[in-house]
Amino acid sequence: MAEKLGLKELIAMGVGGMIGGGIFSVLGVAVGFAGNGAPLSFLIDMFIALAAGYHYIKLALTFRDDGASYTYLKRAFPNKSFVADIEGWVVIVGYIGTLALYAFTFGAYGADLFGLPDSTILRVVFSIGMLLFFFFINLRGVRSSGVTEDIIVYTKIAILTGFAVIGLLNVDASRFVPLLNKGVSPVFLGAAVIFVAYEGFQLITNAVRETENPEKNIPKGIYGSILITGFIYLILAVVAVGALPYTQLVDAKEYALAAVAQPVLGELGKVLISLAALMATSSAVNSTLFGASRMMAEMAEEKIMPSVLAKRDRVDVPYLALAVMTVFAIFFTAAGTLNIIAEFSSMTFLLVSIGVSIANIKLKGKTGARLDIAFLGLILMTITVVTIMVYLASHNLQELVSIMLLYLLVVSTFFVYRKIYHKTEI
Repeated sequence: MAEKLGLKELIAMGVGGMIGGGIFSVLGVAVGFAGNGAPLSFLIDMFIALAAGYHYIKLALTFRDDGASYTYLKRAFPNKSFVADIEGWVVIVGYIGTLALYAFTFGAYGADLFGLPDSTILRVVFSIGMLLFFFFINLRGVRSSGVTEDIIVYTKIAILTGFAVIGLLNVDASRFVPLLNKGVSPVFLGAAVIFVAYEGFQLITNAVRETENPEKNIPKGIYGSILITGFIYLILAVVAVGALPYTQLVDAKEYALAAVAQPVLGELGKVLISLAALMATSSAVNSTLFGASRMMAEMAEEKIMPSVLAKRDRVDVPYLALAVMTVFAIFFTAAGTLNIIAEFSSMTFLLVSIGVSIANIKLKGKTGARLDIAFLGLILMTITVVTIMVYLASHNLQELVSIMLLYLLVVSTFFVYRKIYHKTEI
């Protein structure tokens, strides 16, 4: 009998995918935009993620396979298959980018713990070693991957929760006065820019076929993981703003959380947060490899990608898809040029969520979606994407152009593949 994932494993997968380094790198960014209102930015994002989760749940329980967003768009636009095909390619590249980002963060924290934060060689060794470790973990099958995720994620939650509780005792309430010291709009801009911290819950739908009692566990897994993650983010943001001056948080940038930990718990606090960062990035790689490799295999079965990637071993693991994703992630993280790829990934998953929302609305007769909830989620995500694009266009046009060029490259590669391997007219 095939192994199945329970609610505990699903929540671990969702939380692991979301707290995958996001809070460790974007806390300072959120404070820079929203000031004292940074906790509200994380709260707003939690509601956007819950709205997006609604669409994924409805579609996952209606169309049960590992293809997730790709499958949903294919069902919604049966006469325009290239829409789903292109979306699938873009998502896979986005997953590879996030894998590289998580591995890069793991390597950086690992090198810092060894007292060699400027050692590129040590960072790369740690990054590649971690990717290979979880490649072999995933090769062992569903249960091995799920149990490993349980251990890592729940240990990480314990560390972050313990730090948050102790940190709350050191919060200076006067630092929150006034709460909206930078205004209302910066709070929403902060939410838009840091939404990447909530990317990851979608991975649960990639495992719908391996889930025990999906009717109950998929909704509980998605909503539960978003709520747990949102609560942790909210408390940590409150501790950060209440414990350190604004300038120190902004100057610390991606190390803002470690900067908060040091005055609260001393050197031990810095070490604990570094360990939590290592666990966060590890669990995110584990979850992403698990879900994304199955999506790639599903696409290969449909001949949207090379069919060889659909091969599975005796325990039903898509080992070639897993290997390809790992190799590309190793290449990107070793190169160390992750800025544009990470931003591309963030934009990608928002745009894909919008596509999934449209698919759910179009297929409401089959999914049973409520239009009021469905349109609310679609509107929230659309506003978030527009906000990011407007900000980049006005503050970093070169970055926006680079992201658009990456989209063009992926789409062009797809059409070349389709022309060569399918011999069909485009």
